[in-house]
Amino acid sequence: MKRKTFFLTIGTVVACMCITIAQTDPYNTDAFAIEKTTVTHITNLNLTVWNITVKGQAGSKTPAPNGALDGAPVLGYVFPTSLSPTAVGFNKTEGILALALTSHPDFDDTPLWDENSDSNYGNDGVVWHPHWVVLIQDERVDGGFSVKQFKKADTSVKLPPTNPGMPMYMDSPGFPVSTANNSIQVTVPGYRMQNQTDFSFDAVTAFMKVNTSDKSLPMLGVYRVYSVASGDLSLPYKVEKKTQQFD
Repeated sequence: MKRKTFFLTIGTVVACMCITIAQTDPYNTDAFAIEKTTVTHITNLNLTVWNITVKGQAGSKTPAPNGALDGAPVLGYVFPTSLSPTAVGFNKTEGILALALTSHPDFDDTPLWDENSDSNYGNDGVVWHPHWVVLIQDERVDGGFSVKQFKKADTSVKLPPTNPGMPMYMDSPGFPVSTANNSIQVTVPGYRMQNQTDFSFDAVTAFMKVNTSDKSLPMLGVYRVYSVASGDLSLPYKVEKKTQQFD
């Protein structure tokens, strides 16, 4: 599916979702109500800083534990982009490359990183951390899309070496994520995305869920969308460029 058609379709779904989400949803709060998003390339440091600003305290809400991987809840601040999946180490494939900042207490999918600095690399899934993912349209879930899966025997699939070992187009790159007041941001070195700085993006907050038991559903699907920066997922935002000034 061409990207323009993909986003027109998903944008319609998202617009409906944002209107109809029940107000009783414990995660449908100002912590996920987007007010602004930016991606800034610091030219003299060759870094991009990705930021989402919300009405409330960014990152203050994390999922209630499910107690098992199957059905595990995932909350996310997500940046869909116009970048090719090949820019971050995936093979060429249809779908939308997104940078997702996620929290999920029931599992840890960043085996190379110790986000809570306790020397245990397998207990910090609840700490906000980044993933590169490839999203595809998926009518099986209410949110309209899921992370693209593949068969483990498919030799055409290429993943970055920091991937968590799941049969999905997902990477655990280990970029630093920080929250302060109403902003959440992640810093990405230029060389980790082929030094690309001219791309479009958007911002979404969403509730996702893991599935390991029902083959009729995706392994990681989006079930609720809380907010979309553009309102229609049209990726209208461009990377800003500036130089870091030092005293």
